[in-house]
Amino acid sequence: MPSNKKIKIVLIIILFLVIGFYYLKIKNFSVDFNRDIFWGVTFSSKFSKELNSDWQKNFETVLNDLRPKKVRVVAYWDEIGAAENNFNFSDLDWQINELQSRGTETILVVGMKVPRWPECHLPDWAKSLAVEERENKLQEYIGKTVERYKDYDIIKAWQIENEPFLPFGVCPERGKNFVPNEISLVKKNDPERPIIITDGGEFGLWYKAVRYGDIFGTTMYRRVYNNFFGYIDYHLPPHFFILKEKIIRFLLGDYNKKFIVIELATEPWLDKRLGEASINEQFKFFDLEFFKNTIEYAKTIGFGEYYLWGAEWWYYLKVNGYPEIWEEAKKLTNS
Repeated sequence: MPSNKKIKIVLIIILFLVIGFYYLKIKNFSVDFNRDIFWGVTFSSKFSKELNSDWQKNFETVLNDLRPKKVRVVAYWDEIGAAENNFNFSDLDWQINELQSRGTETILVVGMKVPRWPECHLPDWAKSLAVEERENKLQEYIGKTVERYKDYDIIKAWQIENEPFLPFGVCPERGKNFVPNEISLVKKNDPERPIIITDGGEFGLWYKAVRYGDIFGTTMYRRVYNNFFGYIDYHLPPHFFILKEKIIRFLLGDYNKKFIVIELATEPWLDKRLGEASINEQFKFFDLEFFKNTIEYAKTIGFGEYYLWGAEWWYYLKVNGYPEIWEEAKKLTNS
């Protein structure tokens, strides 16, 4: 007889295949349009540098002008552990202290696969290590990071890895059970704070991520580039995400776990690195009107917490004479 786990996975696949049929049959998913919504932002110092911005000025302007109540930042292993057996937390210290001084609620992401391309960010010296040895070194960095920042009261959750069950990015082979192993490590160092596990909104199955995490975070993209299909607009109705959440909760028997949108895409996804494209090229695929449309779409899905993806790009536009998207985002984060 197949295990209950296998049966549930098969059910997920079958149910996702018929989502299109079901949403057409269901007239109302009772979304509360008057609910409180928290609009946070993700900030990547690495991506800000890629756009040739002064990343510290970028971060200060996010905190002082956008004034988000919630921010997600990243502990990059390849920066903190660039030299083997030596940890340099100076850049992350600066970010955490800026957040602490303002009392901004913070999610800190740790792991090998974390936000921004190429998804997996590992030091050069670790790339040639055997899988088990590399995972041990990774856990050493994770442990040091959690131990260093766990006494900051602004840290409200740890995110372990980014979409760890979604095969995307330039990533090496991972160790067996790497997600539960990292969860155990973080819980040992800091048993009180919740763990966020994330998955892709459109193609992620969600099941494992929801099962492992204390909080589940989904991505939400509406316009992407694919090497095979080219530029794609996802014409997914809000029912897709609403029903997907209902299915996963039913399969796991968990109706109380917090679901958030950890990555609401509000920047272009091009066929090249964003910094290599002109602003006119960027606006062809993501302009102010599409930003507004994306926000309105997100509101119809019913989540209560969204982390906007693109603050580094809005700043890049702003300092180059195009502040419109920055100003529109400010209406959300200042509210």
